[in-house]
Amino acid sequence: MEVLTRLLPKLAELLVAEYNLQKGVKGGIIFLQAELESMKAVFEKVSKTPAEQLDEQDKIWARAVRELSYHIEDRVDTFMVHCQGSKPARQHGFKKVVDKSLDFPKIRHKIATDIRDIKCRVEEVGKRRDRYKIGGVAANTATITIDPRLLGQCKLATELVGIHEARDELINILIGGDEVPMKQGKIVSIVGFGGIGKTTLANAVYEKISSQFKCRAFVSVSQNPDMKKLFKRILHNLGKSINDETLDAGGLMNELTEFLRDKRYFIVVDDIWDIQVLEVLRCALPHHNSGYRIVVTTRILNIAERAGVVYKMKPLSIHNSKILFYGRIFGNEGPEKCHDEMLNKVSDKILKKCAGVPLAIITIASLLASKGRNEMSWFEVHKSIGIGLENNFELDNMRKILSLSYYDLPSHLKTCLLYLSLFPEDYKSEKDRLIWLWIAEGFIHCGKEQGKSLFEVGESYFNDLINRSLIQHTCSYDGITDYCVLHDMVLDLIHPLSREELFVTILNDSNHRSPLTTIRRLSIRSGKIAQVTIGDIKSKQQVRSVVAFPPVVDQMPSLRSFKVLRVLDLQDCDLSQGCSLEYLGNLFHLRYLGLNNTNISELPQEIGNLPILETLDVRNNKKLSSLPTTVVQLKHLMCLCVDEDTRVPNRIRSLTSLEKLSWLHLHIEEDSIDIIEDLGLLTELRVLDIVLSTKWNREESWDFRYGTGRGDLSAWQACLPQVTSGVLKVVELLGKLQKIQSLEIRVKTSRRCSIGGFDVRIAPLNLRTLRIKGACWFLKLPAWINSSHILDPSILTIAVKELKQGDLKILGMLPSLRYLDLMVDRSCFGINGRFIIGAGLFPRMVHCELWGFVRPVVFQKGAMPMLTELVFDLCMWRWEEIAGSDGGFDFGMGNLPSLKYVQVNFEYRRSTSWGLEEARAAMRHAAEIHPN
Repeated sequence: MEVLTRLLPKLAELLVAEYNLQKGVKGGIIFLQAELESMKAVFEKVSKTPAEQLDEQDKIWARAVRELSYHIEDRVDTFMVHCQGSKPARQHGFKKVVDKSLDFPKIRHKIATDIRDIKCRVEEVGKRRDRYKIGGVAANTATITIDPRLLGQCKLATELVGIHEARDELINILIGGDEVPMKQGKIVSIVGFGGIGKTTLANAVYEKISSQFKCRAFVSVSQNPDMKKLFKRILHNLGKSINDETLDAGGLMNELTEFLRDKRYFIVVDDIWDIQVLEVLRCALPHHNSGYRIVVTTRILNIAERAGVVYKMKPLSIHNSKILFYGRIFGNEGPEKCHDEMLNKVSDKILKKCAGVPLAIITIASLLASKGRNEMSWFEVHKSIGIGLENNFELDNMRKILSLSYYDLPSHLKTCLLYLSLFPEDYKSEKDRLIWLWIAEGFIHCGKEQGKSLFEVGESYFNDLINRSLIQHTCSYDGITDYCVLHDMVLDLIHPLSREELFVTILNDSNHRSPLTTIRRLSIRSGKIAQVTIGDIKSKQQVRSVVAFPPVVDQMPSLRSFKVLRVLDLQDCDLSQGCSLEYLGNLFHLRYLGLNNTNISELPQEIGNLPILETLDVRNNKKLSSLPTTVVQLKHLMCLCVDEDTRVPNRIRSLTSLEKLSWLHLHIEEDSIDIIEDLGLLTELRVLDIVLSTKWNREESWDFRYGTGRGDLSAWQACLPQVTSGVLKVVELLGKLQKIQSLEIRVKTSRRCSIGGFDVRIAPLNLRTLRIKGACWFLKLPAWINSSHILDPSILTIAVKELKQGDLKILGMLPSLRYLDLMVDRSCFGINGRFIIGAGLFPRMVHCELWGFVRPVVFQKGAMPMLTELVFDLCMWRWEEIAGSDGGFDFGMGNLPSLKYVQVNFEYRRSTSWGLEEARAAMRHAAEIHPN
């Protein structure tokens, strides 16, 4: 379906005068347009019907149309790419212009031949449809709209509804009884099918009792674990750093055994699929009388029985199922919102079929949330679920439940979800990377999304999949980077669908002997794939995407074997040995090149030959000192990601399609400051990250938080005008780059400097992220940082010399602010009272850092209700000013109901360290009495 959607506009583009096609060829294209439009309409109905309900002839016809569409797109794209390469350019000599002009008639002749061949194939498919009367499939074409209030409810509901009773029961099994059993070790296994909440329960137990153990860890295993990586994760979580890369799995196992010897530890091992893995872990974890506790989760009963005491997961009760079900549909108003007797009756029937499985309940409730109070729609959902859940719950029935949401997706979301089958189980996919991949594959279409970029449309796709509970959203520790993971049951659903449609081919140890048929997208996941399989790949000319995962790079075929490759993503694969980028410049169809963390030291100059490259990601490659100058020839480049120390060539003004540039390092005195003027011409930029430095201080040691480093005052004064000029030029950019949504500026100087120019300028309305690090300070909170000037800021990192109580209130009224890193200049304050965050302020704040305040900021009840992480510092040389008359203090940490993590940095001088222990004791007491 997705290929037909993007193919039709391409055929229309061929009809424009630029391609100068013959009249007969144009007639053939018009015929193809009409035929493919009709096929698309029938294909859309087929795609909305579950596979088990389709007639076999329908499946055959759909497969033929899909493969024919891919073939047509390959031919059309090849023609367009060749035409772009044949256009004379000013930099070419006269002979090259003549050669290209002579090539163009050959290219037109080839497309004419291709169109005639394709027309015959399309006619045959149409006749076959008529002969066997294919295309009579009926499907529900209702548009789905998910209530936006449901965002963010999934995690809260699944973790809390009905979990407390099971948690307390399991805790009693683990640590209940008298003191004698506590000195003995114990292993408890949680067993149940996917989606019933094993991991949620294990995590609830871990959060409740882990503080009672000095050594503790929570690790996930998955189906095909790398034991070396698994042991490293366990040791890391236990606080044991292993820097010796020569240790194999056996050596790491010995390290783990020795580290835990005679220690009282608590370890949760989540999602074990293989008895051998369990036995290896049992050998690695010492069994002694120090009171260790181990919790194992698995779907497989014999593994649970082999592990130890078995705790069988119980489904949610009818009461808790209703709380979860109605809460997902109607939000916080819950069951009281549903007063319709008929809806209550059908709800009871649906919940009976869901059998108390949280994943099934959430999935169906998300589907019903889009149906409103349409009684017939609810009954249709009930009838579609299938039978058998009342007596036996099997994986096939769960797939049927999940497939309801899948088949209810619009075609573009189906494609985006299926694409996640490229990634291994439990893989955390970075949101931005995933969206740029979707764009490169052609899955994102502007359509009616007027005024939005492709990336912004892709963000809406991403959020819609989260809203429908088909992908799970997670964040980095600081809440800045977004990721998604697939629930294992959703992965079980999409894998067979992906195989059926030949959408993704997976190569790993378990299936390398399977016959390779048509390959469109290739996911390589093992370094032990047989060479015969790699040879088969080399012979395939239709591979569009290659996504590899370490350590497979030694098995990668030569790049020149891929003729129509659009996506090449080798993130985290070591390219320093084995894989060559020699033929990279020949991949004329390439749109996405992902070389993040691949240990490369250079890119070939031929990268400039890639006429339609859209994404170039070369982050985390320390040896890559600069990009080739030919990068500026990539006119279609939308996303350029490099390390902050990787030099970007001049003349970037030609990259007019660029939407994301991260990072751009400007060496001020080397005239690269002129690049800033080029930036002003890149009006499509949404994300811009800049580092400003001088030659004098580039080799110094820097603290970006305080803007401090080594260096003498006179040298700093000499470079200050250049730094100021550079910053002010960046400030001027804001007036030109009105699409900017994320701006980060780092300035390297050895002294603090003011950026007063920012104080008086208005930021773009759509600014969501502003991070200014290093030595630059606002004189005061800029007037434009408020909800009336910037519409939806969510991340803010700034340093302000003078902050007032009213300024803190202004920040607190930003409705979407979820991350705040705020530094003030304590030398400007004196001791005039405390700053107070009142009730209702910072309603969405999740992560907050406060630096430089003379006294701790006080949190009143109702402030920051969603805050989970708090970081701040205390000045110990002003302890008497901080502490109350009793030597302690209370800044309202108990008023933060969601708080889980607190970090306090104590700043003291040797002469005033006498209050340090008192301060630490006060903080420990505040943490101990907090309910979390």
